[in-house]
Amino acid sequence: MKTISSVVEHYIKTKPFLLSALSQGIINLTSLSRNMMPELEQELGKDVKQGAVVMALKRLSEELDFRVNHKILKVLKNIGEITVRSSLIDYTFAVSETILDKQAALISEINKENGIFYTSSRGVNETNIVVSNSVGYLVDKHFSGEKLIQKLDNLASITVKLPKENISIPGIYYFIFQRLAWEGIIINEVISTSNEFTILVSEEEVNVAFKVIKDLKSL
Repeated sequence: MKTISSVVEHYIKTKPFLLSALSQGIINLTSLSRNMMPELEQELGKDVKQGAVVMALKRLSEELDFRVNHKILKVLKNIGEITVRSSLIDYTFAVSETILDKQAALISEINKENGIFYTSSRGVNETNIVVSNSVGYLVDKHFSGEKLIQKLDNLASITVKLPKENISIPGIYYFIFQRLAWEGIIINEVISTSNEFTILVSEEEVNVAFKVIKDLKSL
């Protein structure tokens, strides 16, 4: 059986930015409840008192405050090393039967270089390769004949080391990427391992993105 509380919670959880604003106590509950009521009444199939909606929102905001402040923020305060690299190129190729051999040849040649940035990831249909601008010509050489889907240059990477607890706390990545979205940061790629992640952004936006992530440690 649907209740006002359950319907209110579902409504809020389907709207990420509203969810965050509510958890931070920066939204007027009376005004929010007034806007929500038509949809809630339709969902419940009956009239709903505004006071009941406000109370449900208040309880939910208190629960969200606990979840965010006592779990997620504890992890974020323990963010480790933040590493920035600039002058990167991001390649996206279609997956093919020959692409792994070409990637192996590329890695073999890149290993001879010092201080080169290299990372890659593979999806079902695409392979992504990110390298320092100085070795972009090697990618062009080894991957000639492969289907190039996209190539982006003038990028920078921000690599963030997270504490080990991050894998057991839901919402860590959402919280970080939400803050970046609020600043209008466009994330070109996200590459992650168990305890660290790397984002690629334009060199024009890297300073703002770095500050956003660094400031998470002092929330």
